[in-house]
Amino acid sequence: MKNIVLLGSGAREHAMAWKLTQDGATVHVLPGNAGIPGSHPDISALDFPAIKAFCEAHDARLVVVGPEAPLAAGVTDYFAGSDIRVFGPGRAGATLESSKVWSKNFMRRHGVATAQSWQFRSDKLAEARAKVAELDGQVVVKFDGLAAGKGVYVCSSVEEAHAALDDLEQQHSGWFSFLLEEKLSGPEISIIGITDGNAIRLLSPSQDHKQLLAHDQGPNTGGMGAYCPVPFADDNILAAIRTDIIDPTLEGIRAEPFDFKGFLYFGVMLTPQGPKLLEYNARLGDPEAEVLLPALESSFLELLEATLDGTLAQTTVRQRPGYFVGLVLASGGYPAAGFPTGFPISGLDQLPADVQAFHGATRRTDSGELATSGGRVLVLTAHGPELPIAVERAYAAAEMVNFQDKYVRSDIGQRPEPTLIFSELR
Repeated sequence: MKNIVLLGSGAREHAMAWKLTQDGATVHVLPGNAGIPGSHPDISALDFPAIKAFCEAHDARLVVVGPEAPLAAGVTDYFAGSDIRVFGPGRAGATLESSKVWSKNFMRRHGVATAQSWQFRSDKLAEARAKVAELDGQVVVKFDGLAAGKGVYVCSSVEEAHAALDDLEQQHSGWFSFLLEEKLSGPEISIIGITDGNAIRLLSPSQDHKQLLAHDQGPNTGGMGAYCPVPFADDNILAAIRTDIIDPTLEGIRAEPFDFKGFLYFGVMLTPQGPKLLEYNARLGDPEAEVLLPALESSFLELLEATLDGTLAQTTVRQRPGYFVGLVLASGGYPAAGFPTGFPISGLDQLPADVQAFHGATRRTDSGELATSGGRVLVLTAHGPELPIAVERAYAAAEMVNFQDKYVRSDIGQRPEPTLIFSELR
């Protein structure tokens, strides 16, 4: 049985470990959490020497990276030349995610369809405010670096955009850079693939729900729920995304002076003028992973190994039929800072056998009781032959699990289906 080390500590990593275990691997999760089997909380995902020593002690020759921080810190580069292979791009390739400015310049260089944008530094805030006024506040403000899914502000007025700039200034002392982007309109979908830098194999189209409140209101979060596949993402839409975004991205990766072997996430908005790329991620999305991996019938492990072997073009991706809906059970007060945690969690033992519970922010108390330890506590994933049935099953499961101040967004998988996506002018 193959030993694998998986880096990370959230519900995405739990889903990855669950699927790899189904594929026959023994998975050690560093650091993991209280609900993920095989967790080792004493080893940080950023402590590369300790990870190496653990791999050698446990005869693990494959490291799979969950979150963005180890990639940006260069975990793949650290193990280069050793007999331990890392699934994930090196630091240079991970810049597609870790720098919004670099990523936007990459899109421009390689003809990837995306929004107009303007780059600013923290010493040019007055110029940025002038551009905000010129665009009547219809802008998206993006911090240049990693921000755990919370560095993007979608603004609908000059006042909102100024507040976003004030927030950036308060959060990041000293020099920093950021983008102002034109605000696009249309439904968003997540297209996530596995690539060896030449071929790419796409998982099911999915849709995240970023805002805290129903009807896409309230502050941005790390994601309050997701579902797949997306009913309106038909062959024509997927073909346009392939032509306008995915193919030029792969051509760009081949042209750049770095190797890219790993996950590639395309956050896409379907505007009346065609699909536009909002952002790249260099890892699986969260909470998208928690629906995509239960939906994946193919061996996840075989896809990862084929990527590292350079044989991905010879593989196929098989999906399970039906729909998958994942609900985030969050702590009250999230995503603001300072909310209380440490509340006992009950009801997980009552869940139906076909509902997966992926642990995000859980811990064990001194008495061994499972308790909350952060914002996005759990993701519950349900399956159904039709999307409304999967939605109903997911919410029924969420009613069974309880902790103090539990919050669940009420409309995951229930957005009105768009009637027109691309205009006839396309």
